[in-house]
Amino acid sequence: MNSTFDVLAAQLAEVGRHCYERGWALGTSGNFSAVVRKEPLTLAITTSGVDKGLLEANHIVAVDDHGRVVQGSGRPSAEATLHLAIVRSRGASAVLHTHSVWSTILSEATSGGSLTIEGYEMLKGLDGVGTHEHREVLPIVETILRGHPEAHGFLIRGHGLYTWGRDLADAKRQIEILEFLFEVMGRKRGMAWQQ
Repeated sequence: MNSTFDVLAAQLAEVGRHCYERGWALGTSGNFSAVVRKEPLTLAITTSGVDKGLLEANHIVAVDDHGRVVQGSGRPSAEATLHLAIVRSRGASAVLHTHSVWSTILSEATSGGSLTIEGYEMLKGLDGVGTHEHREVLPIVETILRGHPEAHGFLIRGHGLYTWGRDLADAKRQIEILEFLFEVMGRKRGMAWQQ
């Protein structure tokens, strides 16, 4: 597990710094994880309270399927149980959570409990989507995954985005696509609201 954990810790730190640089995880916001081992389930995850612009591999711990630290030092993210739930329910190997301005605004500016994105070319960047005619419905929930099995992520109202992937590269691509779409939609709605 050590070599796999070490590699994932370095990759998670790099993704975290990337999200910080893009303005999606400022200060200590956001948390990032990747599956080290499926049996028994072991997850590499960022520690709590670390500035994502300064994130290093030693800020990553490994937790077991109950969220208990089994490698590294520090306290795992307070949202480790949510990461574990997403890994279990989606079969994901990586989970990324950001607190961008656009995801936060859009999570509060929708009605009906979801944000619908459709008609944008960038939708093709999501896993398994081959056309801009796709309709992506992101539920805005506290924790509900079963009701939207086709969703590539979800928003927590007033809080931010969760997305996942088959591996860390896939999850990173998903977060880049969704954050781009949030900004487009937010700017477009801003123009419409001003009229």
